[in-house]
Amino acid sequence: MLDVVIVGGGQAGLALAWHLRRAGREFAVLDAHARVGDAWRRRWDSLRLFTPNRFNALPGLPFPGDPDAHPTKDEVADYLQAYADRFDLPVCLDSPVSAVRPEPGGGFTVRTPGRTYAARRVVVAAGAFHTPHVPAFADRLAPQVVQVHSSRYRNPDQVPGADVVVVGAGNTGVQIAQELAAAGRRVALSAAAIGPAMPQRWLGRDIFWWFSRLGTMGLGPHSPLGRRIRAANPIIGTDVRALLRQVDRLDRVTGAEGRNLLLADGSARPVDAVVWATGFRPHYPWLEVPVLDGAGAPVHRHGVTDWPGLFFLGLPWQRTRGSAVLGWVGRDAARLGDRLLRGD
Repeated sequence: MLDVVIVGGGQAGLALAWHLRRAGREFAVLDAHARVGDAWRRRWDSLRLFTPNRFNALPGLPFPGDPDAHPTKDEVADYLQAYADRFDLPVCLDSPVSAVRPEPGGGFTVRTPGRTYAARRVVVAAGAFHTPHVPAFADRLAPQVVQVHSSRYRNPDQVPGADVVVVGAGNTGVQIAQELAAAGRRVALSAAAIGPAMPQRWLGRDIFWWFSRLGTMGLGPHSPLGRRIRAANPIIGTDVRALLRQVDRLDRVTGAEGRNLLLADGSARPVDAVVWATGFRPHYPWLEVPVLDGAGAPVHRHGVTDWPGLFFLGLPWQRTRGSAVLGWVGRDAARLGDRLLRGD
């Protein structure tokens, strides 16, 4: 029986694996992808992190390159692969988990297509980007309207036609809208509200230098300032005012009919293509443990569930603002690692 099975071989799972490897524990990291870092490789081509390299390290290995540069998504993927190789972490690739089942005497059975594992404890480090959310009324758009969720968007070539609406104005939505506008599309951005814009650099320093210096990445989700930041969902590094001079600003989409998106203000917008930057929903169909709420989201406190031996790691705002951020997830991993090593 293994001490721990970690479900998910992204940054959270690897950071925890580093602690367990140092302590000499018997464990496995199960990842559904063919290569470490593939979840990053599959994101859109031009994606760069908001965080500069100096803030992107996992425990034990600095992120390579210019400390002030912002890495591409492929550089992040290659770093994660190098991290797993450097510390000889037991990552089992092509191992999607089909069941995590508690055993009557304690511990868990974890099933994959190729193998079944027995573990005293399980850490779900599968991230928060599970099932792309697209509103049900999207089915009412005409077949000739191209629809792409942001998780499957790669570059403007995927979005033919002149008139494109990006639905959702978080960081992903505004970045994709900006890229499509630069590629010559007529772009509109639809959302009920756009969060406050923050520059990538301020007073000669990267904004994450200020976040780190002021401690805002360590804010808890229920602290007064943490609640405000979480609700505001700030836009980082995109000049929103300049963007809105290039794209139309639309009200919230409430429906669809033929080639039109129907808006909350009662108007209709004809479209050739829609990019749904509408986020994700939690999806744990393989988790046969009663630790999810009615919406399928984990019920936990700082990653600790009420079921003995079952934990989560790497969820947004799990313990702090930085809980799902590459350079900060190691702090949560260290805390959970200490707990696991104590046998709690």
